[in-house]
This record gives sequence, structure tokens and C-alpha cells, in this order.
Amino acid sequence: MSLYHPVRIGSLSLPGNLFLAPVAGYSDRAFRSLCADCGADFAYTEMVSAEALTRNNRKTEELMKRAPNEKAYAVQIFGGTPTVMADAAQLVLARTTAECIDINCGCPVPKIIKTGAGSALTREPEKLYAVVKAVVQAAQSYDGARPAGSPGYRVPVTIKIRSGWDSEHITWREAAQAALEAGAGAITLHARTRAQGYEGKADWSLLASLVELVAGRVPVFGSGDAFTPQDAARMLTETGCDGVMFARGAMGNPFLFTQTRAFLTTGAIPEITGDERIRAGFKELALLVEDRGELSACMEMRKRFCAYSKGLSGGAGLRKQIVAATSASEFESIFAPYLALKS
Repeated sequence: MSLYHPVRIGSLSLPGNLFLAPVAGYSDRAFRSLCADCGADFAYTEMVSAEALTRNNRKTEELMKRAPNEKAYAVQIFGGTPTVMADAAQLVLARTTAECIDINCGCPVPKIIKTGAGSALTREPEKLYAVVKAVVQAAQSYDGARPAGSPGYRVPVTIKIRSGWDSEHITWREAAQAALEAGAGAITLHARTRAQGYEGKADWSLLASLVELVAGRVPVFGSGDAFTPQDAARMLTETGCDGVMFARGAMGNPFLFTQTRAFLTTGAIPEITGDERIRAGFKELALLVEDRGELSACMEMRKRFCAYSKGLSGGAGLRKQIVAATSASEFESIFAPYLALKS
């Protein structure tokens, strides 16, 4: 089988196996839209608080919006109480056209862990089982109308875990078994512990072991240290996982999907010009303005334009201008010397 290939998650069929991970502060619909344009086969929203969702928090609703060009996407939810998670899952189904619900069992941020969610669930397999089971049952029993749903379609529930709490408590195996028993349709492993955060090296040997444990019952996706097309190819080859989930590697670089698909299918990596990068940034800015208003969008695009402009002449001076911009017209003036922007 080719390294680049279709994937099936329960009733959901995806054309390929290159995904955008749920990344807080990045995986909004504007960026997911850019990634879809560049060839991402599937993308996950930023993590959504089950508690906030059940309390009708407006900002939470915004996080779940579908990008106009997304053929399929997943809403990721987090929480530590099975009943609340089940209620949240039903609300996701009622208020979105998402084709999948993902459960966050990997976030290492203290404020998330304190609620009994994120990585805390990886440490407690019994509780993880209860949460996943509740969400699966909620998804299976949902009988409301869904604009994009076909009769009889059941939205699959997936899960993203870490390798364990710390080096003394490696619990991915117990967590994965609990998720399987609870009915999860796919498992993603970020092969770092909660204690590692995003430091150190991801242990891909654990990903390979998870593939062996699952033995084809559900797809297994890999996350952690996938920054280049070559990394993706190596992860797929060395671990036997079914797909690669790009996180930090895709930040400010949606073209990673374009280049990786080309590398996996042809062995060549197409060059992306500075002009293409900047134009992508302006497309993202336009989408963010629609969702947040100009000032908020421009504040957010400061860090993103810094990433898009890597490699352009001007370096530090250019970035100094970017981080001070507060309007779309300012960004246009900053980048005018690099490309002919239409007024």
C-alpha cells in the first residue's frame, strides 16, 4: 500500500491520511480552510470545553464553525465528567455538521488537568472508559436532524492520548484498551508524556506498539515530531500507523500538506515561493476578519504573518513592523514591496 492512502473511521471515509491536529490558538476555521486548500484530508477544531458548551458559551460556538471548503472535519471536546461530555456531544451534533467527535485525553496544560480532563484521563483508564463510553452512546443515540447527515449515519467518536503521565507512569496501553472497549473509532497517540509537554523527543516506538496492540481493529494516527514531509514518511514507515497528524509543523505553514502529499506520492517536494506564502496569509486574514472583526483578526495574524514571512529579506525589521500592525491596510503596506497587492 502507498504511504498516502484513504482512511476509514467508522462510517466516515477520508480520501487520504494527512491531518491537521487540534491546536489551541491555531486550528480555527480560517487556518483549517487554508490547510484544506493545501491538501489536508481532515482537520480538528481547537479543543472545546464541554462545560462551556453546555452553558451556551458564545465563544465556544465560534470554535466549532465549519470552514466553507472543508469536506469533512472533527470537533474536539474536553471534560472529565461523563454526563457533561455526553450532553456536549449531543450539542455538537445538534449545532454543527461535523463528521466526527474527538475527545482530548492528552492536553498537558495545568488548568485543563485540574478539571480532570486532558492528560488526567490518560492517568485514569477507568474514568477515560466512562467518558468515551458516554460520548459514544450519545453519538449513537442522537436522532436529531443534521444538515449534512445522511439517514442512518452515526458520527464516529475518536480519541487523542499521550504516552502517559510521566516517565514512571507510561499508561498509553491501558488508555488505548479502555478507549477500544468503550467504542472509540480511532486512536491518535502523541508519543510524549504529560510531564514532557512539548519538550524532548516523541517516542515513536510506542506508536508502533500501539499499532500492534490495535491490530487493525481501528485506525491509529501518529502525532509528535512531524515537521517535514520526510518526517511523515518516516513515521508511516517505521510505525505502521494509518495516518499522520501535523501540529506545530503546520503552524504558519499549511503548505506542509501540499509538500507531504507530493513527497509521499512522487518522491518530490514542490517549492513554495514567498509570494505564495504571503498571499496565503492574506487569505487567512480575510477569513479571520469575517469571524472576529478587523482588530482582533490583525492582532492574531501578527504571529501568523511572522511565520508566513520566514525567508523573506528584511528579517528582524520586517517582523518588527508585523507585530505592530493593527489593520489590514497596514499589513498591505508592509508587504507591498514583496508582492503586488490589489487595492
